[in-house]
Amino acid sequence: MTTLKAGDKAPNFSGVDQDGKTHKLADYAGKKLVVFFYPKASTPGCTAEACDLRDNFERFKANNYELLGVSADSQKAQTKFKDKYEFPFPLLADEDKSVINAFGVWGPKKFMGREYDGIHRTTFVIDEKGIIEEVIEKVKTKEHASQILK
Repeated sequence: MTTLKAGDKAPNFSGVDQDGKTHKLADYAGKKLVVFFYPKASTPGCTAEACDLRDNFERFKANNYELLGVSADSQKAQTKFKDKYEFPFPLLADEDKSVINAFGVWGPKKFMGREYDGIHRTTFVIDEKGIIEEVIEKVKTKEHASQILK
């Protein structure tokens, strides 16, 4: 599904976070960027994943990483999610799926025998020059930080 792989240039995305602030790839030049895509704000798996990243946020900062969460939720849903769990990183409200499609994480999924289109939980680790270092498709929601910070 995801066509991007390690060594590829990251898409030159632009998206709006929970507060209406625009984030672009260029904003993160000189820093490592973790872009994690999750299906839906405030659901159990997404909450576990984002909370694990939050709990390890100082380790990310110490290693020159910025974090950016992305889902197709509304700004209101992202604000509620961020405020409730006190996330120290922005959450993009990608309702038009422009960032989701740029990274190629939208597509057919199966859940309880039903097929539908949705966001595949995928994380991209991007280096200081905008090159994808790693694509994590088998995200362990409760220990995601250790998958990134090896």
